[in-house]
Amino acid sequence: MGRVQDRVCIVTGAAQGIGRAIGEALLDEGAKVCFADLNGDKAEEVAEANRSRLKEHRGAVLSHQVDVTNREQVREMIAHTVEKFGRLDVKFNNAGVNKPMNFLDVTDENWNFIMGVNGLGCMIGMQEAARQMIAQGGGGKIINTASVASRQGYDNVAPYCASKFAVVSLTQSGARDLAKHDITVTGFAPGVVATEMWEQVDKDLMQIGAADRPGQAMEEFSSEILKGRVARPGDITGTTTFLASKDSDYMTGQIVMIDGGMVLV
Repeated sequence: MGRVQDRVCIVTGAAQGIGRAIGEALLDEGAKVCFADLNGDKAEEVAEANRSRLKEHRGAVLSHQVDVTNREQVREMIAHTVEKFGRLDVKFNNAGVNKPMNFLDVTDENWNFIMGVNGLGCMIGMQEAARQMIAQGGGGKIINTASVASRQGYDNVAPYCASKFAVVSLTQSGARDLAKHDITVTGFAPGVVATEMWEQVDKDLMQIGAADRPGQAMEEFSSEILKGRVARPGDITGTTTFLASKDSDYMTGQIVMIDGGMVLV
């Protein structure tokens, strides 16, 4: 029996990077997982790859296209998952975006785009998951993806930092409100992780003149990591599976740093 055996989980932003790794780690521990992403085709590719990998447990995998800022689409995603698997036990609000801009160049559009996905998208995901959990009974777990950028501000990614500070606040607010329903709300804060998102951030920082060469941004951001290297997605999943399991049942309102010692709080 795995740590999350038969638990029904939704992971947003699951077509690549950390989200995909979270979903696959949950499957390996016995969960039933909906891989949800704005890129529905890519989410289905990930789901099908895992059906092939699992073989005898093909039925434990589902995909769904979703815009996390669209409440109706989020409701449809949850309804689809419940129709397939019977309930919802764990909801990972992991979908996130970043588009670096120098502080004085940040536009309203840049702010609204990042805050929309990372902030509003997280709140909608929490609300709609909680409504389903309350309706079905038995409690549940909501897990949000924060960041080292939720603990301190950085000059070239101010809206991203603000959005991840918001995730911490939403986690605390949700934990206070939902405890009476036996729903825990926690989060985790990765640092520099070798994913497609970081590759794009590296290119964006070069474009705005904040870096001179490929890889420079990742080197500079990771120079203070006590573990001496950037993270791989697999470095994150031990903690995320723990947060989805009964082992974390007495934990709520907390953000776990998984950054190799980059930011000490």
